[in-house]
Amino acid sequence: MNKKQATAEHPHFPWDHPRFRSWIAVARACQLMQQTLTRRLSHLDIKPPHLDILVNLYRFDGISQQELARKLLVGRSNMSMLLPQLEKRGLIERRGDARDKRVLRLSLTPVGRVLTEEAMEIQTALIDDSHRGAPIEDCIRIAESMERMIAILLEENGIDDRNR
Repeated sequence: MNKKQATAEHPHFPWDHPRFRSWIAVARACQLMQQTLTRRLSHLDIKPPHLDILVNLYRFDGISQQELARKLLVGRSNMSMLLPQLEKRGLIERRGDARDKRVLRLSLTPVGRVLTEEAMEIQTALIDDSHRGAPIEDCIRIAESMERMIAILLEENGIDDRNR
């Protein structure tokens, strides 16, 4: 039995559907991007989840742990595992909020800022390499398509994304 027959007999199997093909391509690209980024960042002794934190602290100095977890769509347990690693290496610091002692504010240290800039250069080069030859119009269309998908999935999960 060939693939087309299997699909015709079992229409709920989406193998040849363009949306399914798109989903698989996005998932594979994401996984390969993470693997490649991990390899390229290895000499800095950071992994993509660390980079996500560092880049957000670079952009949003003084963000709270809770706000950072929301931006990264991760739970507090993930934060409580990753932040001490970065703090121990002297890349970030946590300070109490002046108005609310229950809130911890996060900032990059000077060493963390330098490492983050180096890591962002590596990430930017990977993005440029992986989009080599792609017209800007294609990049914009892909971004718009992914942003629509993100909005649908955020809504599905009851996540308010307005402040991200």
